[in-house]
Amino acid sequence: MNIKQVELKVLGMQCTGCEQTIEDAILLLPGIVKVNANYVKNNLAIVFDNNVIGENEFRLALEKKGYETQTEKTKNKSNLLRSIIFIILLLIVGSVAFWGKSLMPELIPQLNAEMSHFMLFSIGFLTGFHCIGMCGSFVVSYSHETMTRTKTFLSHFAYGLGKTISYSAIGAGFGLLGAAMTITSHMQGLAALFASVFLLIYGLKMLDFIPSLRFFTLRLPKTFTRDVKDNIKTQRSPLIIGLLTGFLLGCGPLQAMYIMAAGTGSPEEGAKLLFFFGIGTLIPLLGFGFFANLMSRSTINDLVRVSGILVIVMGVMMANRGLKLTKSGYDFSSVKGRVEQTINSVDLNSREKG
Repeated sequence: MNIKQVELKVLGMQCTGCEQTIEDAILLLPGIVKVNANYVKNNLAIVFDNNVIGENEFRLALEKKGYETQTEKTKNKSNLLRSIIFIILLLIVGSVAFWGKSLMPELIPQLNAEMSHFMLFSIGFLTGFHCIGMCGSFVVSYSHETMTRTKTFLSHFAYGLGKTISYSAIGAGFGLLGAAMTITSHMQGLAALFASVFLLIYGLKMLDFIPSLRFFTLRLPKTFTRDVKDNIKTQRSPLIIGLLTGFLLGCGPLQAMYIMAAGTGSPEEGAKLLFFFGIGTLIPLLGFGFFANLMSRSTINDLVRVSGILVIVMGVMMANRGLKLTKSGYDFSSVKGRVEQTINSVDLNSREKG
């Protein structure tokens, strides 16, 4: 036995949930003694028997899960090309979002005066491509090729129902927590401002332009997350599997939505928020076979970055709500009113002098 340790830089890790996905993939290989993936440091440490397996097998296993290791080749990829692709995706997604909203203004009510359910759905849809890596195996666990179309549809429906109920119920719980902590309107405003800071940080993390923000990570103990995943693996009921997925809090966008739910200070609004977000994630997740063949991991990462822009927008909107509730006079409407008043006053003085 020739024990060796190697540390690899992994590209494509978007949240702490990626850690276990990567570790599970490596542990399936022969000759593995110990493995530890670290989202914050963006690396993977492996202790293995070099007589049984080599480093190339690790890279192949990671590629099958949609990740890649950083080499000189990947390190020197054109940043300009990636930036162009990101901007194109951002323009496409932004155009579709505003176009869809203009077509259905009466069907898209506003959350907390300004936060659109359609935007929540969009964030869920875009981040749902990342969910494929984490939750795609859960879909596979209850479905198989011998199932009839009706049985497959009913299984997917049960999974989607369970996941949506789970997200909505936990969202309501966070909303209730926010309501219990914010008795007065002023306190609700402060909670909204606090939540907006988290949303802005999460959005910036999803953009992945500031690596140091990875250290700002809320996480449950790895043992808890692993226990939940192990329970999911033993289940055959799509409904139960869907219900359990709400407790996998490693996903950064999902954490952001839960924090936003607390910032609403309302169980009803918290449930609505997570309902629309959860529905959005289901589309790419349930069609992951199609999307996996259609999109590269790089494109999926770019979609997550685009959703980071939307999370930042939601953070700004949440901050504006907080400023309104605290009656600070610095919310958008108040500032706009003062600017217009100043312009009108200057214009009036100019006319009088003229």
